Amino acid sequence: MTPHSILTRADGATIAYHHHPGRVDGVVLPGVLFCGGFHSSMTGAKATMLDSFCASRGQQFTRFDYQGHGASSGEFADGTIGTWFEDLLAVFEEVTDGPQIVVGSSMGGWMALLLTLLRRDRIAGLVLLAPAADFTTELMWQALPPEARQQIQDEGVWLRPSVYDDGPYPITRTLIEESRDHLVLGQPIPFDGPVRILLGQQDHVIPVDHVLRTADAITSDDVEVTLIKKADHRLSEAADLAKIRAAVAELSNQPAAPAALPGNLAS
Repeated sequence: MTPHSILTRADGATIAYHHHPGRVDGVVLPGVLFCGGFHSSMTGAKATMLDSFCASRGQQFTRFDYQGHGASSGEFADGTIGTWFEDLLAVFEEVTDGPQIVVGSSMGGWMALLLTLLRRDRIAGLVLLAPAADFTTELMWQALPPEARQQIQDEGVWLRPSVYDDGPYPITRTLIEESRDHLVLGQPIPFDGPVRILLGQQDHVIPVDHVLRTADAITSDDVEVTLIKKADHRLSEAADLAKIRAAVAELSNQPAAPAALPGNLAS
């Protein structure tokens, strides 16, 4: 594994990232920016696979860790959706260059949509992997046992057991409450570019109807949802990774969405 680089934010937080700029000669493909999931890091199978894939194509690629994740500074328990989105925005603005295909995994799908709302002028396409838009209020809070919700309300934190055997991790009242300022599914998400959404049918974290609601919120006519029969939430098996590569390759070679033409010329 190559050493990571560090982006220092104005408040002193350090964001670890890997970036390669891609070729400067020949055909220039859009960059690929990978946004990881909740309590995950940029060293996971999807992020490292895309890093190698893009490097082999001479394509710009960036992956990073949010604060409290992986090699970045901070404690996970102090993180919020707003803090992590600001980390993404800092990487987007200061590390990446030109149009980007944003690949968002789980919570990273929410992050990708927030970025699209703010900077859709530089988004060439979206690849959303089991996107967990608004998961704190729409999915997590509803699924918590009553005693966990009570503990979060009374004590401000509850340790949630991990289904992936990496130890329990804290769910804070601040995380839940602050996330309400960043919800995206109660409004149209204006984006006209291509969107590819992948979801495993064995995913017990993100329901199919939640993903379809996410797809419906995006205004683009070019949105495709693919259900993978044997895949789970991680989408990290060899066959799943191949589908992710195919989606990135497809969107990499698509022309940008044309500007609307006046009058009947657009027909």
